[in-house]
Amino acid sequence: MKSREAGEQEALIEWAYFMEAQFPELELLYHIPNGGSRHRIEAIHLKQQGVKAGVPDLHLPVARGGYHSLYIEMKVKGNRPTPKQIHWHMMLVEQGNKVEVCYSFDEAKNVLLDYLKSTRVE
Repeated sequence: MKSREAGEQEALIEWAYFMEAQFPELELLYHIPNGGSRHRIEAIHLKQQGVKAGVPDLHLPVARGGYHSLYIEMKVKGNRPTPKQIHWHMMLVEQGNKVEVCYSFDEAKNVLLDYLKSTRVE
């Protein structure tokens, strides 16, 4: 059974595919697969390959509004970012990225639209 968070994120990715005609930059939106439960051996291999706890769920490597890129952490109501996630968010912001925590498809969609409509960095 899919988690509500995963369902909201899947809806966002489906919406982004649809909106690429209007905002071609959305083709660059991707999921960073750091979460989820894995077999112990697979988790060890992924960690050796560079997977790190706390990295946000989604990344849009597009410069807008004075930011280098946008990261989105998807959560469901009642969930809060973990200490490792908060640490990553702070480091990413210090490097000139925008980081948002979104609790629904609608919130994440609005974050993406606001970001893409902001002043482009040349």
